[in-house]
Formats: sequence, structure tokens, C-alpha cells
Amino acid sequence: MTRRRRRSVLILVCGAVLAAALGLVLSAMRDTIVFFRSPTEVASKTVAPGTRFRLGGLVEAGSLKREADGKVAFAVTDTGSTVQVRYRGLLPDLFREGQGVVTEGVLEPDGIFRADTVLAKHDETYMPREVADALKAQGRWQEGGAKEGATKPGQAQAEPVPRTAVQ
Repeated sequence: MTRRRRRSVLILVCGAVLAAALGLVLSAMRDTIVFFRSPTEVASKTVAPGTRFRLGGLVEAGSLKREADGKVAFAVTDTGSTVQVRYRGLLPDLFREGQGVVTEGVLEPDGIFRADTVLAKHDETYMPREVADALKAQGRWQEGGAKEGATKPGQAQAEPVPRTAVQ
């Protein structure tokens, strides 16, 4: 066997081992990969029932209903479509109507999203890109959360700091 043929065989064997390792990693990750979907994608029937995914958008105003046994029902919207969500458990402190939310769970055949995880956003930077784009297109997006120079209730207006030369 010549040196060139030995090198070719070694490269082929290494390529086969690498391909097998990549195949094993991808098959192991198949069950843990969760895709993000917007309410418009769910409403257009692009998501099959029983599929596990993340649903993101805004909690629709007036949709939050709490039951005595710890169940919570609310609607998630991207201002284009709305998906009803059912969740059992404690909600995050920042969860409220009109705020952004990302839920993870399974779409039921009746069209209701059964969430097992609810994440509330703390500002616009947490908003999924697809939902932020939909809100921008409809004019409901506020860059930075507040207008320039505006303060929240109870906060004092900050005085400008004079600039001095550093020597």
C-alpha cells in the first residue's frame, strides 16, 4: 500500500467516525430542541397538535383567569392572532396582562396550548424577534420601553451632569 493510499484510507475512516459521532449527537438532541412559534403561526395551522414548542407574545388584556386549584388561563397574542393558554403552577412575579411572555408546552388537538413553563419578560430586549417585528409593523412597539427623558411614576427627573476636562 502506498503512502498516498494509506493517507486516503485514514481520511475516509476519520470522516466516517466524525459523521457517526455527529449523527449520535443530533439524534440525542432531537428530543430537547424546542422551536419558537408566534400566535399567527399557530393560528395558521403550521403547527401540528402534540408538537412541543415555545409560544411567545403579549398577554392579552382581560384574558387572565385564575381558578381555585392553581390553574391559570390566559391568551397570548402578537396583535394578529390569539392563542388560548392553560397553565398549572405559580406564575413569575413579572407576569401581568399587556406584558410579554414566553411559554413552553404542547398544542392540544382542541387548539389550546398546555404550558408547563411560563417566562415573563422584564423589558423589550427579552421579546422574541418575530413578535417584536410584528409589534413594530403594527406600530405598538416602544423602543427602550419609554420615550426619551420620560420618567416612571415616583422617579425624579435626573439632572444633567456637567462635563469637565480631564487633565
